[in-house]
Amino acid sequence: MQTSLLFRAFCCAALLTACVVLPAPDVMAQAAVAHTAAPDNPYGIEALWRGSDWVARFVLLLLVVMSVGSWYILVTKLVEQSRILRQAAAVSAQFWQAKSVRQGAGALEATSPYRFIAESGADAISQHAGLKAHIPMTEWVPMSIQAAVDRVQARAQGGLAFLATVGSTSPFVGLFGTVWGIYHALTAIGISGQASIDKVAGPVGEALIMTAIGLAVAIPAVLGYNWLARRNKVVMDQVREFSQELNAVLVGSSGKAA
Repeated sequence: MQTSLLFRAFCCAALLTACVVLPAPDVMAQAAVAHTAAPDNPYGIEALWRGSDWVARFVLLLLVVMSVGSWYILVTKLVEQSRILRQAAAVSAQFWQAKSVRQGAGALEATSPYRFIAESGADAISQHAGLKAHIPMTEWVPMSIQAAVDRVQARAQGGLAFLATVGSTSPFVGLFGTVWGIYHALTAIGISGQASIDKVAGPVGEALIMTAIGLAVAIPAVLGYNWLARRNKVVMDQVREFSQELNAVLVGSSGKAA
């Protein structure tokens, strides 16, 4: 009798413990579903990419290419201008102390625009023969040096046109993507017949992301263009000053300093 009562008490205690510790089966099933199948974010760039057509995707890819190209040009031109400014400091110490133009040019770096201009001036003296000898030395040397300066300037301005193009067109590219996205969003809403705020806010908001991306691409491009153009002016002012002094040396020595 006592054994039967103890057995029943043990069974009741085990049943109560299981009810307290283990959750209900439906609760466990809901937790498993929520854990394994977490709902995806219905908004944002990922949802915009999945729900857009090939035109909207092309606009997004075009804006990405514009942004990558702008940052690449910005970084490379900044490095190039910094190198030319550093090379300008070596001209006073290495070039003007030489005995001839060719010797001074050989002391400069191979990639230095100052070396290219100096060698162009020295080559102009050696090339002043044949039909070119009919051109006065005072005109032939400045023409050759100026041609070299123009080539340096053209190289220094390379890439700035791309930045200007991106800065002026990327907002309109993003706006085109926005208009296209809103058109398709409103078309889908009209077909479904559901015009509630939760149905309108998502597609329209995703389309407006295009405009935000276009502005995010344009602003760094415009700022980078203005900054590089201002630094480029400083670089070219130093290059022109060097070319004028080189021209005075070559013309004043009648080519003997070459």
